[in-house]
Amino acid sequence: MTSSPLRTALLASAPLVVLWAAPALAWEPTKPIEFIATAGPGGGTDNLARLVQSAITKHKLVDQPIVVSNKGGGSGAEGYVYGKSQAGDPYKVIFGTSNAWTQPLVSKVAFNYTDLTPIASVASDEFMLWVKQDSPIKSGKDYVEAAKTGDFKMAGAQSKDTDETLTRLIEKAAGIKVTYIPFKSGSEAAVQLAGGHVSSHVNNPSESIGQWRGGTQRPVCVFNTKRLPEGPKVTATESWHDIPTCVESGLNVPLYSQPRTVWLPGGVTPDQAAFYVDLMKKVQATPEWKEYIERSSQTSEFVTGPQLKAFIDEDLERNRKVAAEQGWLVAK
Repeated sequence: MTSSPLRTALLASAPLVVLWAAPALAWEPTKPIEFIATAGPGGGTDNLARLVQSAITKHKLVDQPIVVSNKGGGSGAEGYVYGKSQAGDPYKVIFGTSNAWTQPLVSKVAFNYTDLTPIASVASDEFMLWVKQDSPIKSGKDYVEAAKTGDFKMAGAQSKDTDETLTRLIEKAAGIKVTYIPFKSGSEAAVQLAGGHVSSHVNNPSESIGQWRGGTQRPVCVFNTKRLPEGPKVTATESWHDIPTCVESGLNVPLYSQPRTVWLPGGVTPDQAAFYVDLMKKVQATPEWKEYIERSSQTSEFVTGPQLKAFIDEDLERNRKVAAEQGWLVAK
């Protein structure tokens, strides 16, 4: 999830396109690098790791080879535990999401985000409220009113994770109750909505763009403080920018998104961490990054250092509050 400090940090920390040779850094890799994707092949985290690998290789941003490994077991816990076990090794780069700090709240896992060294949040996935194409619901206000009068089912990916947390925030903000049904992925949730087995879901744009184009479901609103940027039409008549924010649509949940995060193991040196901060900035200046952001309907950002820490602290506290209210907190 993200909140306004991350958006503010984005404006202050946007990457610059480097048009000249940068000075040599205090540390540079001298052997192959492993990118650890805390998800299975084809997932959003895996796609990000492979895009970064491809851009680095194409533009010769690093002299050493890079291999991507998938360690997605336990909803990503396998990858974080592996990263923890590699303490002091700057050749292990972990790609994840906010589950680096939220998962230990609700699951008995053998890691905490403090076992790792944060590098940056480089992008964020937006969340949208979706209904079937033929649903009478046209706005967030319509959704709230309909949910008050019927048995509404909300599909999502996983339980006690981002989708269910957002569902509980919707319930609290709107004074409604819906039945949350977890599936293995956002794509499965989209299939269930298309088939009429659930009333709604809160997929990221990239997870349901095919169904929107295919006319089986449509977005009601986006959980952001402003509409998504203007761009090409997704359907014959609408672009992402045409979708109102949930607040302007009558559902008072102003901002909720999922950051794409990059980490090193704990115990690395400041110079080693600085190398990867600089490397990720260079990747964001490539055409491949721009194409990836547009294709995946994500928001590009670059937040690091104290601003990233402040965001994590705030997001962790918000998640802890929701987890406590729902009885999800695990005993430590």
